[in-house]
Amino acid sequence: MSLTSGWVPITFEILALAALIFAVGRQPRPTLLRWVTIALLAGVLFAVVVRVSVKYQGWSERAASVGTVIWVVITGFAAAIMILAWRGGCWRRRILSMVAVLLAVVCAFAQLNIATGYFPTVQALWQRVTGSEPPQWIDEPALAAMRANGEQPTRGTIVWVDIPRDASGFGHRRELVYLPPAWFRSDPPPQLPAVMAIGAEFSHPSDWPESGGALESLDEFAAFHHGYAPVVVFPDATGAFNNDTECVNGPRGNAADHLTKDVRPYVVSHFGVSADPANWGLAGWSSGGTCALMLAVRNPELFSAFVALDGQLGPNSGTRDQTIARLFGGDAAAWAAFDPKTLIEKHGRYDNMSAWLGVSEKTPTVHRAASDVPVDPNAIAGWDQYSEEHAANANKLCLLLSAHNAECAVVSYPGSHTFPAAGVGFADALPWLAGRLGTPHSEQVPLPR
Repeated sequence: MSLTSGWVPITFEILALAALIFAVGRQPRPTLLRWVTIALLAGVLFAVVVRVSVKYQGWSERAASVGTVIWVVITGFAAAIMILAWRGGCWRRRILSMVAVLLAVVCAFAQLNIATGYFPTVQALWQRVTGSEPPQWIDEPALAAMRANGEQPTRGTIVWVDIPRDASGFGHRRELVYLPPAWFRSDPPPQLPAVMAIGAEFSHPSDWPESGGALESLDEFAAFHHGYAPVVVFPDATGAFNNDTECVNGPRGNAADHLTKDVRPYVVSHFGVSADPANWGLAGWSSGGTCALMLAVRNPELFSAFVALDGQLGPNSGTRDQTIARLFGGDAAAWAAFDPKTLIEKHGRYDNMSAWLGVSEKTPTVHRAASDVPVDPNAIAGWDQYSEEHAANANKLCLLLSAHNAECAVVSYPGSHTFPAAGVGFADALPWLAGRLGTPHSEQVPLPR
């Protein structure tokens, strides 16, 4: 059952509106007019407060969707009706008014989910709430048992891992590693390439395999390549659902060190993947796409290719001053150490780096070969200004990368800024990324032109 379309969200909306109508009930005309006026003003004011708060926190410059805004207004409206109905109202009206508020909140979150696609189905939500997992998801003891028994699954296996935080001290949740069928065919396993796939700012390590459909995309790729696909690690880059680290080291935790000094060495040592940077890549959506960009240009000795889907030009948590204050404790030098433009210009030539820059906007495909031609500063003006024009950001980034000897392409994929659409972008980029990293039985697919 879908949570982003169909009868489930519509049913909750009908119930919410019905509860709200019955909570108002039959009133004298002057009373009804006064209640509706007060409640409508309260609803609009509540929506304004929510929007200002979201923008101030740097979560988004635009509202998630029109539906989300409408149901935020209705939530404020219902809360005002509940207060008005409480005075002198019967218990039935009071209960209905509380139910209306509760259902309005549910509908507001449902609209937000429709706009982001975090939980595409009831099953995905149930698995997250209950902690239940599909049969392909196991823990490390179960993996050891599979190895001991010589099992060779025909589909990929997702393994929960508890990665030590000795190098970073970063508090994190359990993380996930995807192992293709070919990984089980030998002991020790083949030295496969690896990809680090990073989610958005509000995220859980299981978002990519579930909401982004990465498990299906990887299994489908492996099925057409004799069971071979990259080993993919889905790390915890935030430590908590609402802790936006932007993958940097700062007051919110040493996320960058966790990804490069904890996660990467662990995957190499425990799953036998190649340690060669030519065989390591990054992928990410939204702030995860920004993370992929930043980690790649900051650590070319660790990674050689990345896929950034709807990413920004650099870590951000609002304006530049707000970002420096929130993510770096006010230290501008620490910000510069994670700013991609500063890093790229300081590093110079990237002799072994390439990038797939995906955008969920209709835009022409642009390919730029690696070169040493200096970039025109006017072409990348406004770099430090936060923008949700993903195509414009990607083209600026590709121009800067190509001028520093990194081949890149800006590629459109269908959909909007949602995890399911990002899953399509990941599936589109996977053949290129797998070939670029040297996956056995994978063709060297050129970047789109």
